[in-house]
Amino acid sequence: MNKITAAITAVGAYVPEDVLTNKMLEEMVETNDEWIFSRTGIRERRILKDPNKGTSYLGIEAAKDLLEKSNLDPKEIDLVILASVTPDLPVAATAVHVATQIGAINAFAYDLQAACSGFLYAMSTASAYIESGRYKKVLVIGADKMSSIIDYTDRTTCIIFGDGAGAVLMEPNEEGFGLQDELLRSDSIGRDSLRIEAGGSLMPPTAETVANKLHYVRQDGKTVFKFAVSNMAEVSANIMERNKLTNEDVDWLVAHQANKRIVGATASRMGLEDKKVLMNIERYGNTTSATLPLLLSDFEKQFKKGDNLVFASFGGGFTWGATYLKWAYNS
Repeated sequence: MNKITAAITAVGAYVPEDVLTNKMLEEMVETNDEWIFSRTGIRERRILKDPNKGTSYLGIEAAKDLLEKSNLDPKEIDLVILASVTPDLPVAATAVHVATQIGAINAFAYDLQAACSGFLYAMSTASAYIESGRYKKVLVIGADKMSSIIDYTDRTTCIIFGDGAGAVLMEPNEEGFGLQDELLRSDSIGRDSLRIEAGGSLMPPTAETVANKLHYVRQDGKTVFKFAVSNMAEVSANIMERNKLTNEDVDWLVAHQANKRIVGATASRMGLEDKKVLMNIERYGNTTSATLPLLLSDFEKQFKKGDNLVFASFGGGFTWGATYLKWAYNS
């Protein structure tokens, strides 16, 4: 019997219609288009403006896109994992609502939170379920309504983040395709460098925390950048070395879209040509849990069966990692 691996067999995505450009941000905070683009690689980001729609809406739409493209009956889905830092509610899992709304009535569902590494960690979790033989179809979604936790008077964060969602279906594979290896890491040295101070058990919400804007994302940009550049690049190079992959063996780098310079440093460490480095940060900004599946959706038609993909991410916590995956189908 051949070894079972977990392969991506379908992809879906959704981004809101409303666009927030750098030019529009110039009217909101002291910044300009050239400054933002030269430091981040971002020109615009999408915003879910409807106050009655949350992260679940983004996840539902991405899942529907996947179901439509793959002709999958949602009743066949065994499990839904939703990676997000912006759940609809603090307690009732957003994944449960998404699963119900898409008709995945036979699935169990839960949320996973690991900041910008959430989708990578969720892929790992889904793969473990599939490799165990217990479940056959796992829907992994990365979705975030980052605009709900951004202070649009803070130019250090409001220029970076956007809203969006992406989804992949993972299924058993006995041909040797799918997830081959992973290196996942975390270190709480970054706990204070990228966080929302209030709203958790350590500092519950009060009128004072709201008045002091303690429910928005704050980050020490220089510290985060420094750790992201070194750690994301290192773990990506390490996974190549561990699997005896040369820069010619790697077909695509699927890297978290936090900053164009961070992605560039990772690609440089791996020795990759620019044409192998997937980028869409210019159009979406940093969508946190959604960056990796949005890349897969945007570039799916370029992937060929057997292509070697290296995923890389870095997020708050700190959390980071790299995954080596063999693409399982021709689009």
